[in-house]
Amino acid sequence: MEINVKSLHFDADKKLVEFINNKVGKLSQVADNIIEVDVVLKLEKSDVNENKIAEISVNIPKITGIFAKRNAKTFEEAVDLSCEALKTQLKKEKGKQRE
Repeated sequence: MEINVKSLHFDADKKLVEFINNKVGKLSQVADNIIEVDVVLKLEKSDVNENKIAEISVNIPKITGIFAKRNAKTFEEAVDLSCEALKTQLKKEKGKQRE
């Protein structure tokens, strides 16, 4: 599984990229046929504390639309919330394939 991390309008530090690779890598426990995962980190210009955005899309053969976008106070929290949403989606897709 290939993990691509892109940060818009800022440079993500090594520690954050390692955290993302670790979290996103665990998605392979739910679905073992993941080819690629794209992670986009954005910093929203607003007065709200929850201005860190993580968008994660998962590329699996014959399945489209596995995507999650979450806002949080930190990028780590946003990635964590996105991964939880993706796990739910992947489990649903896995259930559909068994039917």
